[in-house]
Amino acid sequence: MHHGLAYGSELHRGFMAAVLEAQSVWKIYETGSNRVEALRDLNVSIQNGEMVAVMGPSGCGKTTLLNCLSGLDDLTAGEVFVEGSALFSSGDRVRTRLRAEHFGFIFQSFNLIPVLSAVENVEMPLQLAGIGKTESRERALEALNLVGLKDWASHRPMELSGGQQQRVTIARAFVHEPALILGDEPTGNLDSKTSEEVMQLLFRLNKEKGTTMLVVTHDADIASRCNRILHMEDGRIIKDERTEEE
Repeated sequence: MHHGLAYGSELHRGFMAAVLEAQSVWKIYETGSNRVEALRDLNVSIQNGEMVAVMGPSGCGKTTLLNCLSGLDDLTAGEVFVEGSALFSSGDRVRTRLRAEHFGFIFQSFNLIPVLSAVENVEMPLQLAGIGKTESRERALEALNLVGLKDWASHRPMELSGGQQQRVTIARAFVHEPALILGDEPTGNLDSKTSEEVMQLLFRLNKEKGTTMLVVTHDADIASRCNRILHMEDGRIIKDERTEEE
């Protein structure tokens, strides 16, 4: 466990092999008389090194699932364990630290900071973790090199194409070596050729670096190239499918 902290009852000993374990997760939104069960008694386990796709119709809870699994959203009930540590019963400070250390994020809209250069965007997770300027810069440049953008390190997002911006986002997502990268339609704003290049990069990171990934996608071809597909409907996982890629 990170930093040698003892979480006591937070340690979920039965699932130490799992990078992520969700148990009986509920997420209910209530506004006045309106009640929406966005996640309904959901259970899932993600193992180290897996590349998992999440598919389902619009409004079935895919994005809510990512937000709840990563601690960005509160749960109504249930618990999520990341590498054995409870995400929600550990208090806000520990939850924030666990989220920063254990997760990397790839958004459809990139979410890069426009006033920062590519390398400054990438080194942010390292600086937030307290890593010094020199090491942060070196590791950020290595990450940009891995995604083919070292020569673009000093460029700001507006000076980059959509595909280049998403590559910067990917570099930022894995630079701190998280346990799990979460992607919400990572190719949603890209043309088909650029989408393929970005997905090839993600598949390569998964295979060569062993990076565990959970990716929401509407693209059946992308999903079929993952080694597992979670099919969602009405806030539940209705099918957990292993593919031939595994």
